[in-house]
Amino acid sequence: MKINFERAEGTKVRLLPVLSGQPCEYMLPAGKQAEGAVTWYYRRKADEQDALVIGMGEFAALKLESVRRAGGRAARALLAEAQPLGELSAEAALAATGGKPEEAQGWVQAWIEGWLLGLYQYDKYRGKSRSGRTVALSILPDKGGVLGLVQLEAAEAEARLRAEAAMLTRDLVNDTPDGLHPASFVIGVERHFAGLPVKLRVFQGEELVKRQMNGLLAVGAGSSHSPALIEIAYEGAPGEPLLALVGKGVTFDMGGMNVKTGRDISDARMDMGGAAAVAGAMDILARTQAKVNVTALLAVVDNLPGPGAMLPSSVVQYPNGLTVQVANTDGEGRLIIADALLHAAALGASKVIDIATLTGNVGAALGLGIAGIWGDEAMTRELVAIGERNGERLWPMPLMDEYEAELRSNYADLRNIGTGDLAGAITAALFIRRFVDPSMDWVHIDMAGTVQYKSDAGYSEAGATGYGARLLADYAVSCFVSKSEEKS
Repeated sequence: MKINFERAEGTKVRLLPVLSGQPCEYMLPAGKQAEGAVTWYYRRKADEQDALVIGMGEFAALKLESVRRAGGRAARALLAEAQPLGELSAEAALAATGGKPEEAQGWVQAWIEGWLLGLYQYDKYRGKSRSGRTVALSILPDKGGVLGLVQLEAAEAEARLRAEAAMLTRDLVNDTPDGLHPASFVIGVERHFAGLPVKLRVFQGEELVKRQMNGLLAVGAGSSHSPALIEIAYEGAPGEPLLALVGKGVTFDMGGMNVKTGRDISDARMDMGGAAAVAGAMDILARTQAKVNVTALLAVVDNLPGPGAMLPSSVVQYPNGLTVQVANTDGEGRLIIADALLHAAALGASKVIDIATLTGNVGAALGLGIAGIWGDEAMTRELVAIGERNGERLWPMPLMDEYEAELRSNYADLRNIGTGDLAGAITAALFIRRFVDPSMDWVHIDMAGTVQYKSDAGYSEAGATGYGARLLADYAVSCFVSKSEEKS
């Protein structure tokens, strides 16, 4: 994944990002400048280069995410052309003329970020089928451009850091149940953050009992791997209010005693996408030494049937006095998020975001390209705006108070799922809201649809997208920048 900013010897491919109406030395077929178009022009002579034209659409409609996706498509197209166990070298002339330097730097950063994410391949378990293909890129700035070498290298460094955090998230979500379970998740997080400026605590066993984290204990009772709450505290702005990030980390969701069925339920390993996103966000904040105060709470557990597993009709008691009838053991995510939200309040968090692969219902409503968000209006507006810039999109969803009647239980304070088949994502958000302390501003993100792609798309191969890591980190930074601006 090498990138340099000078012409490299032996470059095989010229890479041309082209906007509609932009002059090009190649006679482009009609419509081939459209966003998403990929066109090859192969050399006719041995001393010529192949050319890859990447359509980016109309300039007026161009967004950073369009540039990011173009970079990813270019990387994936070149990767497919590379020889097995070999490297392909390409050069791209990125126009960064006109405008402010910081804006031009943002475009270059978006391209590189997409490029690096596009080259991602999950090959941890591949043997003979591991490709070994790589692509080196030389970015040749325009002679009349506004960016110098220092700005280009800064753009690459920022893009690489963000892409690596998203790839950390992808690696966690893609991993298999024998490679990633509650015990190995804890070990992996401890190792990853060992050299970073964070304080890490893990609550397991008697600590969970002592703190009455009964949701984790109940959900994890059917697994041979003990549940855990991982706390990662980063204090980059001493004395400022605390933002808590809560991530659902069900490393395999078999549904508990309400066992999932299907020809292939491999995706059940991806039910820890929220916890993985939070880990990726903390990686960005710690590595950039951001001026923020953020504590991550990763609720990590398996939801498996077994001799000691939680049974339907069981009642879980929480330290805030609420009792929950477990009407369906496959509604486990909200039970463990409740523990983490109560812990966030005990830490004194003023704002909290919980993010989870919570319901299939949200995917039915919004598809795989956008997540749902519920809760505080100001937080929602800011997160939606950030998602539009960095490609991790959100759609505001309603908290319908009258739907809370669906959660009434005959013998406890709440049911963990609604009595009907409709509005499952909304009733899940309403359930979670009952565990949010009134002192905290709160939003809930249901990312069940956005956690993976079923086929290659943009800068993601089939599998985990890495959704949420950049979104959460960018929100944390914007949140504290806003506070500092208010003071000044």
